[in-house]
Amino acid sequence: MATYVIVGAGLAGAKAAQTLREEGFDGEIVLIGAETERPYERPPLSKGYLQGSSEREEIFVHEPGWYADNDVDLRLGIRVTRIEPAHHLVRLGDGSRQPYDKLLIATGAVPRRLPGPAYYLRTVEDSEALKRRFTGGANVLVVGASWIGLETAAAARTAGCQVTVVEPEPTALNRALGHELGELFARLHASKGVELRFGTAAAEITETGVRLSSGERLSADLVVVGIGAAPEVGLARDAGLDVGQGILTDASLRTSHPDVYAAGDVAEFHHPVYGRRIRVEHWANALHGGPVAARSMLGQEVVHDRLPYFYTDQYELGMEFSGDIEGHDEIVYRGDPESLEFVAYWLRDRRVVAGMNVNVWDVVDDIQELIRSGVTVHPKELSSG
Repeated sequence: MATYVIVGAGLAGAKAAQTLREEGFDGEIVLIGAETERPYERPPLSKGYLQGSSEREEIFVHEPGWYADNDVDLRLGIRVTRIEPAHHLVRLGDGSRQPYDKLLIATGAVPRRLPGPAYYLRTVEDSEALKRRFTGGANVLVVGASWIGLETAAAARTAGCQVTVVEPEPTALNRALGHELGELFARLHASKGVELRFGTAAAEITETGVRLSSGERLSADLVVVGIGAAPEVGLARDAGLDVGQGILTDASLRTSHPDVYAAGDVAEFHHPVYGRRIRVEHWANALHGGPVAARSMLGQEVVHDRLPYFYTDQYELGMEFSGDIEGHDEIVYRGDPESLEFVAYWLRDRRVVAGMNVNVWDVVDDIQELIRSGVTVHPKELSSG
């Protein structure tokens, strides 16, 4: 009987285990996670759960009994210390060894850290710790006007905290969306009373606040750092797998070893639509990548060709984003961005490469179809469509 091991008990790993059973795999499935919580989804941690609008049980991928009912050996609170592809086994932190026939690495990413006492938002414990601190008008300083930084700022401001955001880029989300649309998010937060400090970095974090690169000191009751995440590629690199920005895979999520696969935040996979490898840290990539990896492990001919997709909720703004803006040369709007009800299209050579709908719903499929088609469009068609 074959044994399939999944390293990483997050969304990608849990969905891979589920898909293996749904596709009829009757061998042993071992799902190993370093956290003590059963697999859960991360978006609520900076959105509904942090804001108190969703309950704890809503974040989990499966009901508590699902793993036992489906004969999935879920091992929590255990770290994998080494992967040995030549011997088809993984070594665990408790000193034991787990052999495998095929292996999926779904170890995700970890927050990039700064020296000094600060909070980060990656785990359910992180979210609960921040929720407890977002009370009584606390003075919160957020380092990084990233998606996670802005969602955290919105949650803190909604809870009645004083909030300051520090960011070395000239505006919010500058790399993710570009200056023009980044400014829209900056104005939204400013309108809610968030103090924004662009063009300056956190040089030192102390118990009482932050010293900026300009030398100015800002006091705070707590500092939250949201400056991106780094993929957990250490195990793969030490195992001799090919690694770039993430674990390198083909379009079927196979790594450089024929019996090892990678999915989720940690995978840098070849995307057939873009004709190059990309690494995507967002929820949808884990949701869909896990099942693709599972089917690939079963020998099915599958391709992970879902377009990158992301959503955010900040105050009254709800947004969905599809695609990749790299190399764009034009932005076209349908609707007025200042109204916070519009669709933005990023074009390259008059072909849509990405789209973002803000407070406009049920258009994601149309946007993604337009991206996939690769057809040449006239900006006027998009702005009036």
